[in-house]
Amino acid sequence: MIAKICCVAVITAVCATILKANKPEFVPMCLTAGGVMLVLFGFDYLSVSVEFIRQFTEQTGIDSSVVRLIFKVVGVGYLIEITAGAVRDLGFDSLSDKLVMCGKLIIFVMAVPILQAMFEVILSLINSV
Repeated sequence: MIAKICCVAVITAVCATILKANKPEFVPMCLTAGGVMLVLFGFDYLSVSVEFIRQFTEQTGIDSSVVRLIFKVVGVGYLIEITAGAVRDLGFDSLSDKLVMCGKLIIFVMAVPILQAMFEVILSLINSV
């Protein structure tokens, strides 16, 4: 799987380099197509881990809403990072930095319920002792 991902990245980079010399207007489309393929390969690889986490939460009794929220936080982080990288590649570094800052704020706000759930677990453990 890693070899496929690396090959797609190298082929995309070579194609973008060739296009840059001949048809520079097609470079963003080439990079976008390569990026989409990389993300799709990553999602394929991720499905096995998601199934394991689903079984783990069922067996341990962890609230599924907390697990879903964790996945949402991770998803927002990746989405922001991918978008910021694309914006940076287009030459807008300051906009990319602002996007990353906004993403961090969103992740912080989304993580508050997770912290609250952890606090409740800690309190229940203290009270049971």
